[in-house]
Amino acid sequence: MHRNTGDHAIAAGVEDVVKVYGRGDAAVRALDRVTLGFPARRFTAIMGPSGSGKSTLMHCLAGLDTVDSGRVRIGRTDLTGLSDAALTRLRRNRAGFVFQSFNLLPTLSAEDNIRLGLRLAGRTPDPAWFATVVDTLGLRQRLRHKPSELSGGQQQRVACARALVGRPDVVFADEPTGSLDSRSGAEVLGFLRTSVRELGQTVVMVTHDPVAASYADHGVLLADGRVAAHLARPTPDTVLAALAGLGA
Repeated sequence: MHRNTGDHAIAAGVEDVVKVYGRGDAAVRALDRVTLGFPARRFTAIMGPSGSGKSTLMHCLAGLDTVDSGRVRIGRTDLTGLSDAALTRLRRNRAGFVFQSFNLLPTLSAEDNIRLGLRLAGRTPDPAWFATVVDTLGLRQRLRHKPSELSGGQQQRVACARALVGRPDVVFADEPTGSLDSRSGAEVLGFLRTSVRELGQTVVMVTHDPVAASYADHGVLLADGRVAAHLARPTPDTVLAALAGLGA
């Protein structure tokens, strides 16, 4: 695994990772000796056809799933040897998550939803950082609202704030615009990009959408569980052309 990309350290990475689902004739090699490093303070999109292994890769990177062989690291921490309890602590303290479903608690205000992960980890947010995240995401006037009083785009912004407020090593975003209209999706992607460029965050996003991928600094294409291509500064057209080349 490369230790850096240009002047950027590796925030997360996998080395020679294999992940197999099923056994015997039904076995599916979801990841086939994948080695990748995701640079800190950069926005990386993981793309590929359905069944290419992109969601499996993210789940393994984030410690949500285990690998059959190889190494997974967040920073200098090797996840493959950690106990379940240690993995839980790592996810709470060093990873942020944004999913297609917003996963907000309906009885809590936006502010309490944002703070929830830290509270579960026994931490309190730095007041200045909390204010920066809330203002960057345009949520200052929405903090007392419950999810049912917010639009889908606003709910996903609350989920982004929850992911960012703990200053994690990496934010993992799995199809974060999949439940949003194009305008709300563009807003959320813009905020994720801003969190990288202005707040120094690291974002790794799985997406099937070439337009969403164009917000990233770098794109990685998977096919049949292997790295098929890298795209620097992806655009919708270069992503579409690369996917077409894979027969996607």
